[in-house]
Amino acid sequence: MADAQFVTGRQTSVLETNKVLRNTYMLLSMTLIFSAGMASLAMALEVPYMGFIPLLVSIGLLFAISKFKNSSIGILLVFAFTGVLGFSLGPILNYYMQTAAGSQTVVTAAGLTGMIFLSLSGYILISKKDFSFMAGFLMTGLWVVVGCIVLALVGSLFGMQISGLSLAISAAIVMLMSGFILYDTSRIVNGGETNYIMATVGLYLNIYNLFTALLHLLGAFGGDD
Repeated sequence: MADAQFVTGRQTSVLETNKVLRNTYMLLSMTLIFSAGMASLAMALEVPYMGFIPLLVSIGLLFAISKFKNSSIGILLVFAFTGVLGFSLGPILNYYMQTAAGSQTVVTAAGLTGMIFLSLSGYILISKKDFSFMAGFLMTGLWVVVGCIVLALVGSLFGMQISGLSLAISAAIVMLMSGFILYDTSRIVNGGETNYIMATVGLYLNIYNLFTALLHLLGAFGGDD
């Protein structure tokens, strides 16, 4: 009897995990398409760089998503969140499109982002490995990167530029986001994350930050910065 209950419980757990995975990737696909559409709209309208406004709005939306993560309102908030970030990406893409490398830089960054995400996610889906042990390392690395970004911003206010710091930050973000893709996907696969709305937001941010960091690196090495 105990063995039967164990098997039944395990089968239920697997079904729930598969449901979370399916819903997560479905919502992620839709939000990425929506985000790309909003970026295209901003590019077509030639919207100027909006500074910290999208960041402040997206932080507020993140808190709202966390509050409504178990309701349909949460899904609408996810689309609002990804739409704001996508729209804010438009001016950045327009800048790179006007450089010597033009669309090649953008296309290459998008291609590398897709390849990295699919490769790392596919590895977790096949191997089922648990990367929860990376949590401490990733959070420490994230705070270090945030600290470096603040240092760079403060330095720029006083006319001080640390040579190569922005490139080092972008390179660190590429490594961190790759680690977060492994970590977040493994949490879904191994039952650590059971809410597909929060799982979608996590993976979307990984992809978004990975893409912008690669865009900066490719633009710099291509002579755009």
